[in-house]
Amino acid sequence: MNITELFIQGGIAMWPLLFLSILALGTIIERIWFWSRTLTRGREVSGRVLEAARREWIAATEISQRSRLIPMGRFLFAALQIKDPEPEVFRLALETAANEEISAMRRGDKVLEAVIALAPLLGLLGTVVGLINALGSINLTDLGVGDATTGTALGIGEALISTAAGLVIAIVSLAFYRLFQGFVFGQARVFRQTGNELELLYRQAWSLTGGKPSELSGNF
Repeated sequence: MNITELFIQGGIAMWPLLFLSILALGTIIERIWFWSRTLTRGREVSGRVLEAARREWIAATEISQRSRLIPMGRFLFAALQIKDPEPEVFRLALETAANEEISAMRRGDKVLEAVIALAPLLGLLGTVVGLINALGSINLTDLGVGDATTGTALGIGEALISTAAGLVIAIVSLAFYRLFQGFVFGQARVFRQTGNELELLYRQAWSLTGGKPSELSGNF
């Protein structure tokens, strides 16, 4: 029995399940592509910006500006682009940018949450409809007859196809949902650590230059 036959035998509930599976697959592929870039380049950018900030703030700003295609670059540039702000303003800019980027990283979560919740229910609905059809076709006078019993068993087996399909879709979606949530939590920790280090460097530069960190050149 191939996939097409299983789909047909699964009943009418297979069509919304097919839509949910396509929706989940598209979201998963988009998120994998997003995280493949974010995870590989994020730490590299943060390291380069922090290293440059120890010598020259203009160079750190330029590095973050060139890296605005990834969340870490946008996060750092949001604060570095401000011309000699007070330390509290600098910290506030970092916090605001971090919240925005973390929220953007959660894009697609609502879609996967909806698929996880709806897929099993649609599968169960398809099974109930299939069972109603299978049991409704039983003739009481044929009970106990081999052919009637076999036909009923086959009907029940076909009705369970939609439940299995819904569970598979929900399980796969849940696995990737948890994976992406782990990535978000990990990036939140990296943002917090990087932001704290950058803020500390900025406060040091602020005190050494009398409020003009952009004029800092050389190690301090």
